[in-house]
Parts: sequence; C-alpha cells; structure tokens
Amino acid sequence: MALPLNLTVKMGSYLVRQKLRRREKFPLIVEVEPLFACNLKCNGCGKIQHPAGVLKQRMPVAQVIGAVEECGAPMVSLAGGEPLMHPHIDLMTRELIKRGKFVVLCTNAVLLPKHLHKFTPHRDFAWMVHIDGLRERHDESVSKEGVFDQAIEAIRQAKAAGFAVYTNSTFFNNDSPQDIIEVLDYLNDDLKVDRMEISPGYAYEKAPDQNRFLGVEQTRQLFRKAFADGRRRKWRLNHSELYLDFLEGRTDFECTPWAIPSYSLFGWQKPCYLMSDGYAATYQELLDTTDWDRYGRGKDPRCDNCMAHCGYEPTAVLATMGSLKESLRAITAG
Repeated sequence: MALPLNLTVKMGSYLVRQKLRRREKFPLIVEVEPLFACNLKCNGCGKIQHPAGVLKQRMPVAQVIGAVEECGAPMVSLAGGEPLMHPHIDLMTRELIKRGKFVVLCTNAVLLPKHLHKFTPHRDFAWMVHIDGLRERHDESVSKEGVFDQAIEAIRQAKAAGFAVYTNSTFFNNDSPQDIIEVLDYLNDDLKVDRMEISPGYAYEKAPDQNRFLGVEQTRQLFRKAFADGRRRKWRLNHSELYLDFLEGRTDFECTPWAIPSYSLFGWQKPCYLMSDGYAATYQELLDTTDWDRYGRGKDPRCDNCMAHCGYEPTAVLATMGSLKESLRAITAG
C-alpha cells in the first residue's frame, strides 16, 4: 500500500537530499515520548513501570520542537504513555505541523472524544489508535474491559470529523493467523480506517508479561498464513512491500535502529525505542557514541527475536529506494 501522496513527496525529497549529502545515518521518523504516564496498564508494555516521580513529568513543548528540528526527520510519532494526558499535546501537534512535519499521534483513544475538539484535520496529521485484536482480545491485552468499544467509537468520531485515522496492532504468541485476519478485515472493511500498521510484539525488559512474545520463525509462520490468498494486497497496510516480505520470511534484513530514534524525558535512547542502554543529550551524540555494530540478530541476544517495524521498516524503505524494481513494485502496490 502506497503512502499518502503528500507524505510520499515529503519522504522522497528528504531521502534524495540525504543521498546527495552522502549521509550514511539519518532519521526517517522520530519517536517522541513527551510523557510516560498512561491511563491503561497493558501487559506487553513497560512504560508505566517507571517510578511515580517520572510518571508525573511532562516534556515542555519547546523541548519537543527542539529535538525534532535537531534530528531533522520529516515524520514525527508522538507516543508515550498516553499523549492525550499531556496538557499541551494539541499545541505540540500544531507547532510540528507548522514546521512541515507529518505528525502521527499514537493513542489508546479512551481520551480522544474529550480532546478531539482541540485538533483540526490536516493533510499532515493522523491519529494512530492501538487496536490489538477484536473486543475480547484487545480488552485482555490492555487489562480492562470496555476499552475496545471506546476505541472504536472514538475512531468513528474522528473519521466523521474529517481526520485521517491509522491503527497499530501488535500480535503475540497467543494470536493465530485467523486472529490477525479477523482484526484486519474488521479495521479495513467495516471500520474503514485509512491505514493499518502491524508488528510482532517485542519483549520489553519491564513488561509485566514476558511469556507472550514471538520468536522469528513463529513470526514468519504467523504472517505467512495471515497474508495468504491475496489478503495482504487487499488490506490498507501502512508498510513497504519489502517489510511485509520480511515478516513472511521471503527476505531478511539488518536492523537500522538509528533511522527511527526515540526521544523521551531521559534524552535520546540507545540504541532504539525497544532497548535502553543509556541516553544521549543530542541526536548527533546518539549517532557518535552508540556502538551500532554491537546490535542486531546474532550480536545481542535481546535482538534475536525482534522483527519490529521500528528497526526493520527503515531498512526496507532504503532497500526500496535503492532498487528500480522495488520502487516500481511499491508504486504498483498502491
């Protein structure tokens, strides 16, 4: 599925500039966590395990803008925690859009109806609602009944108000191919969200439940079966064709963690959003002081089962840009 035209142009021109400048490492998307606090306690997330003093902190808008402008990424993912708990998240979003960034605001959507009026539809803005299965599966994942219905109603309200709405679904070892098919069919055909992201769950060190995460071969079998019979092409998946090939095991890649850096209350996280081996004060310091060769499958055991899009989608995008055949394939897939 091709990206929205304005984002395709934005990202394409940015990649050309990096190539002309002969930059080896550069960000495609920056993940900003302006808070860690959340109104839910999901089994597979380690963010709310921080001390109470940290959970009370909120990053100033100016600090967010400074970090985004410093790294220069054309796309920003505002995450957390639950970003809608930040008192200035609407101002933060407007300021980033004003600076030409494509902003995706990640949310569990419970608070979305309360705050929707603070935002204005824009071609460079989309809500990203986490939907980790249909009703029973999703509510079990977030450890609270009724959240699925709240999220679906919030999506409907946002769509009716003219906003682009994406979804992000994480799948674990207790999910079957049929589970994936059913949730993506529902989101694609019934709810008609604009785009859908999918990812195999990663074993956060602080996640309360450490027994739900997929191994590499489990991931490949799961998605190979879910994508069969032409379903992959009918779903509005927000991924490159090569990343979807990667999930199925048709191709393999090295991880490029520097391409989707994570900036939080602690600074720039080493080496990536999923692992925490220290923090840097600036993006350049992150690039210069992280031993990137230490990480990846076969190098660090924490990486061995990771197939998350935050590490491998950038590799797939860069591989697509470097191949005429794959570039044409990406165009025709849209």
